[in-house]
Amino acid sequence: MNAGFVEVADRVYVRREPLLRVNVTLVVGDDEALLVDTLSSAAQATELATAVRAVTDRPLTLVNTHHHYDHCFGNAVLAGDPPRPVYAHELAAAALRTEPERLRREAYEEVRTEHPALAAELADTPLLAPTHTVRIETSLDLGGRRVLLRHPGRGHTEADLVVHVPDADVLVAGDLVEQSGPPAFEDSYPLQWPDAVADLLRLTTARTVVVPGHGDPVDVDFVRAQHAELVRLAWLIRAAHTGSAPPERVAAEAPFGARAALIAARRGYSELDGEA
Repeated sequence: MNAGFVEVADRVYVRREPLLRVNVTLVVGDDEALLVDTLSSAAQATELATAVRAVTDRPLTLVNTHHHYDHCFGNAVLAGDPPRPVYAHELAAAALRTEPERLRREAYEEVRTEHPALAAELADTPLLAPTHTVRIETSLDLGGRRVLLRHPGRGHTEADLVVHVPDADVLVAGDLVEQSGPPAFEDSYPLQWPDAVADLLRLTTARTVVVPGHGDPVDVDFVRAQHAELVRLAWLIRAAHTGSAPPERVAAEAPFGARAALIAARRGYSELDGEA
């Protein structure tokens, strides 16, 4: 079923892919439209393109919030030929340009047990690296509407971008904020993640709609609460590392559940040991 977009603010639409609950955001200006994230496979991206054209026929610019497969493997289908601009952080663009088969292999291994059909799809999906890169921030004019792409620092990955639509008071946070489950720490920088969320919070007001990477849109209070949990997690990691406690000690006490916290603790220990 090709589920459509839901308007969450003036000419800002969100569509949730049902399998992994990934959010895609469509921002429509007078001259162009911006599509934030492109899903996991050519098949998903083809359905997404149909949903986009049900909302607008304006030329698309694409943004990848980071380089994980569920946010960027649909680039080639949605960019078209010749490709429309695709923006990402410079490190995300480099990963997709220089190591596409590693990213594909890791994605396949991640989903093949629980989602074998998706694994087969992404194994055959052509990958397109971003054509335009962002180091700190870039402003785009969609025609009567300015949109800010900003790298708030390391967090979920080393290459996260958030997308701010000031006139609509919407912030697309990517996987720096999660609603449908705990944050994913496999490629993360848990000691720096709180600072990244603090940075994106500076773009918000009391009424901002925040679109997480997965799950339902949230308000600023939700983001502040998750930020407090990330701060506590980082403190526990530092304290345990200083006391030479095993990462499992952190997992027993930390927010987000034992499995996620153990991954975070191991990543944090690597940061503190200079290995990340």
